[in-house]
Amino acid sequence: MNKDQFVENMPGGTEIPAASFWNGLYKEGDTGWDLGEVSPPLKNYVVQLTDKNIRILVPGCGNAYEAEYLLKKGFTNITLIDIAPILVIRLKERFKNNPNIHIIHGDFFAHQGKYDLILEQTFFCAIDPGLRKKYVNKISTLLAPGGKLAGVLFDKEFEQPGPPFGGNKDEYIRLFENDFIFKTIEPCYNSFAKRQGTELFINFVKKQ
Repeated sequence: MNKDQFVENMPGGTEIPAASFWNGLYKEGDTGWDLGEVSPPLKNYVVQLTDKNIRILVPGCGNAYEAEYLLKKGFTNITLIDIAPILVIRLKERFKNNPNIHIIHGDFFAHQGKYDLILEQTFFCAIDPGLRKKYVNKISTLLAPGGKLAGVLFDKEFEQPGPPFGGNKDEYIRLFENDFIFKTIEPCYNSFAKRQGTELFINFVKKQ
């Protein structure tokens, strides 16, 4: 897959993964990255959170298993964003009777808002590596003072052309260190079985 198939230009010159590309995958059910359940590291992190009213964003939310789990645990202010229209239609239907969740079809890089927590689960690895600095800048902009970015990043390189796109701990430290304090950046001990040994759990706090 070449870059022209994978990214498109949005207003302001931002390149994002093409909506048509992701929409086609969801339409055909070609979602090999989908775990079918909430990622165990995120599940373990969520159960430790005590304030159920924090503002939570899940970018590139996919089938939103994390959102289902957050709702089950009583969280009241969840926002999902994804670029694939067919997916967003399905999510809006699925959650149509729940006022605690807000679902947006759009470009993460153009999104406006303030959040206390952003959950990372397979979005970072889905965007072109050339956009990673923009990702960090946008995450920092969207987080309120003291806000957190938590979730999983791949700790491996992939042989086939992405997505997904891999990376490693040293790379991530260089990428995030100017904007975030690292509470955790360590190998996951509780990854989903087929991802054992390939994930890092991150818990980063936005610098003041």
